[in-house]
Amino acid sequence: MSGPRVVALGGGHGLAATLRSLRKLTTNLTAIVTVADNGGSSGRLREEFNSLPPGDLRMALAALCADDEWGRSWAEIMQYRFTSSGELNGHALGNLLLTALWDRDEDPVQGLDRVGALLKVVGRVLPMALEPLDIEGVFKTWEGTHVVRGQKEVAVAKGSLENLRLIPENPTPTYEGLAAIANADYITFGPGSWFSSVLPHVLVAQQRKAIVESRATKVIILNLDAAPHMKGDELAGSSPADHLHVLRSFAPDLACDIALVDSAVASQSDVLSELEQLVSGMGGRVIVADLASHPGSNHHDSEKLFSAFSHIFQ
Repeated sequence: MSGPRVVALGGGHGLAATLRSLRKLTTNLTAIVTVADNGGSSGRLREEFNSLPPGDLRMALAALCADDEWGRSWAEIMQYRFTSSGELNGHALGNLLLTALWDRDEDPVQGLDRVGALLKVVGRVLPMALEPLDIEGVFKTWEGTHVVRGQKEVAVAKGSLENLRLIPENPTPTYEGLAAIANADYITFGPGSWFSSVLPHVLVAQQRKAIVESRATKVIILNLDAAPHMKGDELAGSSPADHLHVLRSFAPDLACDIALVDSAVASQSDVLSELEQLVSGMGGRVIVADLASHPGSNHHDSEKLFSAFSHIFQ
């Protein structure tokens, strides 16, 4: 199998769900993963070794493991977490493996490729930048304006977003990632934590320029909790159109060829009409599909995403 050249942007569980669906449609697949995680095992390893946080990269690798006994067994091993009363408690084995390779060779891309070869992954996993990043958000609440720093902190911050930036502000993306974006047939965004996993991809200046200039079809997968009646963390109570407005505020030249929205979210009053009007102005169209793993879930189902992408790629 070869298939279209696809670049998937994001981080965490949302990107992993996207990758599990895309891997069934193409082997020309590149995942570009946010590298700002500062919590848990990733945060501890990042602080100790001044390395990239490995967690989201590990999840992407596991999602792309070969669909055979070797690949499935290694995917389980990569995700295994130690349980102890000592310093290893909570560390994922895959995080330790990636950190060991980076500490020895000082080459993030080479280390990811080596683990990818071990796992026989479909496609390739790359970091969004070659250095660990911090995310800083400015939020406005009824109490005033608050500056929040750190991926895990920004992910649960309350209030309206006034500004979002990366530290350092001009990180270096990988040459391999920029080349994949330039040559892509499709580029997907999300789903995932909007401020801490999706938006950072357009805050890297060189990468944003490459995305805007790419002739690829841009597909934005909107979150399942983006509905007025739901209460998530980021953008709780906001509509899918609000998510796109925020994205456009940081990347005004970004086109949206296809906005993929869950049928339960689209059924909310005025959500679909508002979204269709906005996406049309971005040069695209809205596709509505059943995407949730079960009714009321905030998690996308990989099989349902596979069906939606099959339709889009045709």
